[in-house]
Amino acid sequence: MKVNFLVIFLLAMTLTACAGKPKDDPNAIQTAQTMYQQAKEVLDNGLYNRAIDLLTTVESRYPFGPLARQVQLDLIYAHYKVGNTPKALAGIDRFIRLNPNHPELDYVYYMRGLSNLQADENALHNIVGIDRADRDLASTRQAFDDFKTMLTSFPQSKYAPEAKKRMLSIKDTLARHELIIADYYMRRGAYLAAANRGKYIVEFYRDSPMVEQALEIMVESYDKLGLAKLKDDTYQVLKLNFPRNSKF
Repeated sequence: MKVNFLVIFLLAMTLTACAGKPKDDPNAIQTAQTMYQQAKEVLDNGLYNRAIDLLTTVESRYPFGPLARQVQLDLIYAHYKVGNTPKALAGIDRFIRLNPNHPELDYVYYMRGLSNLQADENALHNIVGIDRADRDLASTRQAFDDFKTMLTSFPQSKYAPEAKKRMLSIKDTLARHELIIADYYMRRGAYLAAANRGKYIVEFYRDSPMVEQALEIMVESYDKLGLAKLKDDTYQVLKLNFPRNSKF
């Protein structure tokens, strides 16, 4: 009787253990899908703050479910749309770190570029359209690198054409920024610093429309510094590339 009792006891414990093993609950999966669909409809309708609330709820309740990655992608987009670039970038960096082989990684890098661009655009709102030579463009430079990474790693991506356009626009922005600084130095008599800024534009942004003005600043700076040879050489480059220039 003791042996039979022991066998029954062990069998009961085994069945209890099996029953306690985690299983995918069909009802839970269905609930997650329903919640996600509601959040997606809100997102598609442009109600981004409400979508963030709903998506965050789905993510917190089902962090390892089949929809987890898509929820994270949607949260990145929603945070970007409401202008919360710190949260968008945090979500992007986390996604890249945890999903280095995800099939939509090109989109994530593209969104990283857009978010970094947005970071500097948000800063411009406080300037009310006034150019400031001392304004940092670190996020814009990072955006350029993000788009470059995307194009290098995913040259066939559907986001590639737009990324290329963004990179050209960023180059013009950065060249203009350097020109503002060069002009700032000129007005304060820091002619060598102004010439160096102009030279930087010519070397690194040679296809920018700012090159002509950069050369003008270089010619004027070298003249103020009494560097006749550099002035003449730069003037020749200016006239060769911009024969209609009438400043000098």
